[in-house]
Amino acid sequence: MDIECLPFDHTGYFSELICDYLKEKKSLRSFYHRFPNLENFQKQVEEKTKNFPQSRREVLYDALQNQYKGVQITKKTETHIRQLKEPITFTVATGHQLNLFTGPLYFLYKIVSTINLTLELKKAYPRYNFVPVYWMATEDHDFEEINFFNFKGKKIQWNPDNLQGGAVGHFSTEGLKEVYQAFTNELGNNGNAEALKQLFEKSYLENNNLTDATRYLANALFGEYGLVIIDGDDVNLKKQMIPYVKKDVLEKMGFQKVAETISSLEALPTKYNIQVNPREINYFYLAEGIRERIIEKEGRFYVNETEIEFSKDQLLAELEDHPERFSPNVIMRPVYQEVILPNLCYIGGGGELAYWLELQSMFETMGVTFPVLSLRNSVLVIAKKQYDKLKRLNLSTTDLFLKQSSFINKKIREISNIDIDFTPQKKYLEEQFKALYDLAEQTDKSFLGAVKAQEVKQKKGLDSLEKRLLKAQKRKLADHVTRITDIQNELFPNQSLQERTLNFSELYLELGDDLIPMLVKVLKPLHQEFLILTY
Repeated sequence: MDIECLPFDHTGYFSELICDYLKEKKSLRSFYHRFPNLENFQKQVEEKTKNFPQSRREVLYDALQNQYKGVQITKKTETHIRQLKEPITFTVATGHQLNLFTGPLYFLYKIVSTINLTLELKKAYPRYNFVPVYWMATEDHDFEEINFFNFKGKKIQWNPDNLQGGAVGHFSTEGLKEVYQAFTNELGNNGNAEALKQLFEKSYLENNNLTDATRYLANALFGEYGLVIIDGDDVNLKKQMIPYVKKDVLEKMGFQKVAETISSLEALPTKYNIQVNPREINYFYLAEGIRERIIEKEGRFYVNETEIEFSKDQLLAELEDHPERFSPNVIMRPVYQEVILPNLCYIGGGGELAYWLELQSMFETMGVTFPVLSLRNSVLVIAKKQYDKLKRLNLSTTDLFLKQSSFINKKIREISNIDIDFTPQKKYLEEQFKALYDLAEQTDKSFLGAVKAQEVKQKKGLDSLEKRLLKAQKRKLADHVTRITDIQNELFPNQSLQERTLNFSELYLELGDDLIPMLVKVLKPLHQEFLILTY
């Protein structure tokens, strides 16, 4: 097994905001609390200890005991749940949607990064306990984002006859037998294929809803590492959010503070893309079959796309009596998570961290400790036979990260027996026109525009000729172009990162039960570089 590392900003697949965050750029310092360095966790522990009362631990423990009823768990997970009652125990959390059969491969990288950070923290701070937590996004309602996974270039998709509404965690697993059949038809019959069939069957055909199915699946994959899986769609957990719901719904605190932060981001010299925008109310109303936004108009509160409405007093009564019906959106879910967990660090992808960076001021105003933000590990996994093919084609792994047109042009130039790089000619042309500019300056300055126009025309001509020659050479070397693009497409399906498209089952077919231990061995969450792993 060989490992290469590549800085995230050299991959071309991560935003400028995230790359600058990883570089600890000074202009971003006010948008987070503590950077993910090992030494910063001592202060994070001290602050969280002050702000996380024992009563919350008791509620969390009882909720987890209830959620795990009937679930067979490992001794390590059982120990971790019990330790959460102790004031010396803290969590590292990641979150993910309930994607069918984990969805993209990075689901594994998120959780392994989380597990490995708890192990690193235990070594550095042995007097404390650290528990890895996976937060299931059971209350999301975008079914189209989660109802499929990719397998060997095919989309394995769940299309139920009766599309259910509301939170996806409540969705019945009825209809997944057809998905199971489609998947097994593609799998084949080797030993690892049989294990995948059983895992899908036990997860989705032996559980009644998507929450239970996902809990079973994550527990089966990561239980031996003590992963604790939590469902925020829980009445007792949500009771603790009541004061924070009021601050958002009645005082518009979420909207005001996040809008201010966005304005500060937009005022920076570097123009970053804004990931999410707050709403005046950042909660949905959650009931059987519905999850719709709460909207205020002229002092009354309405549930969008329904006939449900409340006065202010009625809404407050509903919140006190049924806190489970108030579902946080992307702005407020992080607050909910940090209120109910003794959490030190959130591990997420680039898009997630981009919206977390909008939230610190809101956390501070609400009196909730803002967690350390750590970018999850990213990995390109290359099989030995693929690596051998790269070597035969004289391709470096870094070549593969180029956009395909640039990748092809670069390799054609390298292997061509004709020098199709007109940079020297363009430089010579510039020198010639410099003399013409001097001549025009000395004789008649009105000719400067004509000289400039001629220079632009000549450069365009060289660009056009260069492109035509390169195109001709591509035709001449068509076989080689096909071979290099084939291997890039294998490793970057749909010209995107492997981890954003592939499902873990493709690697499991090759590696079986060695897959997750291999990742646990090599992923280092605080080592902020992209990994290229050859097995």
